[in-house]
Amino acid sequence: MGSYLITGGAGFIGANYVRHVLANTDHQVTVLDKLTYAASKASIDSLPADRVTFVQGDVCDADLVDRLVTDADVVVHFAAESHNDNSLNDPSPFIRTNLVGTYELLQAVRKHDTRYHHISTDEVYGDLELDDPERFSESTPYNPSSPYSASKAGSDLLVRAWVRSFGVQATISNCSNNYGPFQHVEKFIPRQITNLIDGIHPKLYGAGLNVRDWIHVDDHNSAVQAIVERGVIGETYLIGADGEMNNKSVVELILTLMGHPADSYDHVNDRPGHDMRYAIDSAKLRSDLGWAPAYTHFADGLAATIDWYRANEAWWRPMKAATEAKYAQAGQ
Repeated sequence: MGSYLITGGAGFIGANYVRHVLANTDHQVTVLDKLTYAASKASIDSLPADRVTFVQGDVCDADLVDRLVTDADVVVHFAAESHNDNSLNDPSPFIRTNLVGTYELLQAVRKHDTRYHHISTDEVYGDLELDDPERFSESTPYNPSSPYSASKAGSDLLVRAWVRSFGVQATISNCSNNYGPFQHVEKFIPRQITNLIDGIHPKLYGAGLNVRDWIHVDDHNSAVQAIVERGVIGETYLIGADGEMNNKSVVELILTLMGHPADSYDHVNDRPGHDMRYAIDSAKLRSDLGWAPAYTHFADGLAATIDWYRANEAWWRPMKAATEAKYAQAGQ
């Protein structure tokens, strides 16, 4: 039995990862989360108190981070500001949390020689043309296009530098777009699902031709665990489930699965600098670590996600009105 420190463990992917660790290992878990608007303590409240300790705090708090890392065998760093639109309105929290927070964690794991895994995004690579046959790989040059993706690119490079300069025992993963339970309703898929539950047409940015490579959060987290347990120190692994689909098709599939005509959506203004296409080549992860996704068909994972939001209205309802008011103010 070991001890995991999971930063951002009350956020969307982090909370699901906490559940994955509890279900598949006998490790103890400490969650460090600032509880910003994008996190929810309710996402982990039902978990067994004898295995999960919650600490509300900031990854930029050097003393707190050092104290928690002292007692951890493994640190998995999910905590991040992650909403592109918000980074365009105010980049400062992204610089602080994603860069300074990562620095503080790296200093602590360096001091205590603690295994560290860094969660990142495919957005560090910029975007691909719609007709480009290529996909992102571990050798793709970084080319971030927003304050959010730039801050994540910077944090990845800090990890690589601490591995090379100080021998930190770290790995990195860059993942495509996640969907699934406990995702904030500001995000694309849960926003459309909860709008339909409320009898509101889904909203589609621009023409909806932007392509994302979708992966169910459970598949992402099983990949993270494979990297934590079997990954080679200093290596980067890309996590993807061959789930490329444009936003228009995703909205139409949500409508169809929820029993509505496929064209019952509204177009809204596109956002500035909206990347056109992301696509992940996860061959290294699959061949080197033997990982494969459980949800091989996007429609199956999406149907399960729709069922979860229908069954868990008490979780998402408190944040829905404020989220839609914010979008309405932006004309979206």
